[in-house]
Amino acid sequence: MRAAVHWSASAVNLPPAYRFGPFRFDAAAYQLLAGDRTVSLSPKVMDLLRLLASRPSQLVTKEDILRELWPDVAVTDNAVTQVVSELRQALGDDPSSPRYVQTVPRRGYRFIASVQVSTPTAAPVRVPAERRTSGPAKRVIAVSDFRNVTADVNDDWMATGIAETVTNDLRSLRDLRVIDRASVSDAARYASIEAARACGLDLLVVGSYQRSGDRLRITARAIDAHSGEAVAHSKADGPVAGVFELQDAIVTQLLRSLHVTVTAAAAARIGAHETSSLEAYRALTEGRLKLETLNPADVPEAIRDFERAIALDARYAHAYVGLAHAHLWLYEGSRARNRPNTAELRAAIAYGRRAVELDPGLGEAHAALAFLLATSGRQQEALEAGRAAVALEPNEWRHRFRLGVAAWGSERLACFDDVVHLFPEFAYAYFGSAMVHVARQDPGGAEEILRQGLAVQQRETSKADRFPANGLHWLIGLIRLAAGDVERAHAEFDRELTSRGSQMYAAEYAMDAYDGHGFACLASGDAAGAEAMFGKALAIYPDHARSLVGLADARRRRGDSRASGDAIEHAWRAIQELKESGRTTEAAMATSFGQVLTDRPDAAAATLRQLLEDAPPGFAGWTIPIEPLLGGLRTMPAYRDILRRLAERAA
Repeated sequence: MRAAVHWSASAVNLPPAYRFGPFRFDAAAYQLLAGDRTVSLSPKVMDLLRLLASRPSQLVTKEDILRELWPDVAVTDNAVTQVVSELRQALGDDPSSPRYVQTVPRRGYRFIASVQVSTPTAAPVRVPAERRTSGPAKRVIAVSDFRNVTADVNDDWMATGIAETVTNDLRSLRDLRVIDRASVSDAARYASIEAARACGLDLLVVGSYQRSGDRLRITARAIDAHSGEAVAHSKADGPVAGVFELQDAIVTQLLRSLHVTVTAAAAARIGAHETSSLEAYRALTEGRLKLETLNPADVPEAIRDFERAIALDARYAHAYVGLAHAHLWLYEGSRARNRPNTAELRAAIAYGRRAVELDPGLGEAHAALAFLLATSGRQQEALEAGRAAVALEPNEWRHRFRLGVAAWGSERLACFDDVVHLFPEFAYAYFGSAMVHVARQDPGGAEEILRQGLAVQQRETSKADRFPANGLHWLIGLIRLAAGDVERAHAEFDRELTSRGSQMYAAEYAMDAYDGHGFACLASGDAAGAEAMFGKALAIYPDHARSLVGLADARRRRGDSRASGDAIEHAWRAIQELKESGRTTEAAMATSFGQVLTDRPDAAAATLRQLLEDAPPGFAGWTIPIEPLLGGLRTMPAYRDILRRLAERAA
């Protein structure tokens, strides 16, 4: 549906038009032209262009941009980096040799093109309605864990269970922006108003429950985080078996006091019970708590919890979502192997589809399916599922994250920008955005985003522990190595090896970091050091093709042709395993590495070109611009064409 358009025929105080290079930006008509061609830009990019063009040759700080483009909205510097990158893409500007937008390190940006300013003739101007007005800001609310007054450990699970259910009920409301438990500090989760204020909350729901035999009392208050005063109260008593009705009553009473509009659809969602079985509800909650640890050792027990929930209620959609996530983690733990456990991924997708079938209105089910399908390379289906999840629950950061994983180019950047706005400490959003910038051949933008993510993690260690970062230092190291900065590359690879990361991915990124050290050693002429580092990588994953090709290169440079030949033969066998397990992208990348090493650059370029032609839309080949083993191809016209195609895919 097209946005409503309002007309204004005012002939006074029209914004000027700016000419620079082949472009004309008419700020009054809100339009950028390149000759007779209209250049498509998002509203935020147009706002940035107007700001920069109106101040030619002047420093425009990041603070200026944040104030102009996002007034009264808290966003991170990542948002600035992304919108600048999109403007550069539209103008065809190269950040390493800019004609229009110059980066001023750690300060901001400068528009360096010659700009001619003219006043447009008076004419009716169409202004999209959504740019003219904006509604009141939504109040930001989170729910702390409920306190177990009776202190019976057998009832401790309800502390999280009640909080999660109340949170899910609140998500159905459009007047509130709901922050989930994972996105707030531990102190806020345990009802600290000071911590809630520090997290940017307007409201914090705190509560308790007390069990006496088969009776349960739940009480809750909504606290204004700014004043510390309770602005809503609720209380519900009833049988333990009626806990779902008690929770509904709590939410309904709170909303009435908060004067929140509850649509018929939202009321139906609040009143819809996920299950009628208290024990199934308990099993689901206990399984979720185990998955929250991100500890692979806890996954089998979580699966048993979800299976117990389904045995008690075969139509419990949330439990199928839990099973989908749990089986995905089992697959993820094997993904760096040449033959990963694809049976676990297939099982996860089946459980995700079953959850959607049982409850088509469950955003979490669609979001989980989006992530699973993206992992299996089914991008279009993944996009459809992710967009459905966001449409159902637009304020849930996890849905936007999973849509971002399925998406690529500008859609991915927009999704991850939303994620870091809602949950700045989520490291993978920075990594995922940096991937796009690498594919666009904007390594400076990628590194800036990665360092922002690391800085946030260091500031907010209590929340970062819940989703610890892997890979950010490794990717910065590859970017530094591609720029010829060997010393800083080594430093970043060392940081990757010593940083606190997820147990799920620690081994994989340790292997990547050792590989990085190996390539950095080769760049500085230290073949013996390189051989040692590739050996450490292979101690973690003995059949990893990239490590084997690197090892072959190191041995060749040491003059041990026989050992080099053994390593490359091992690499070819590993590549065949990748092909047989359906990992065509990884196989093609590794094949190109081997072809470069065996002095077949034309074949390597042809392999990469075929990879991009065959791969579905998405991130296939995103590391090509910074792969150390492909450095020898950089002067080839065919390779430059590959980079152009890769950047077009990432637009």
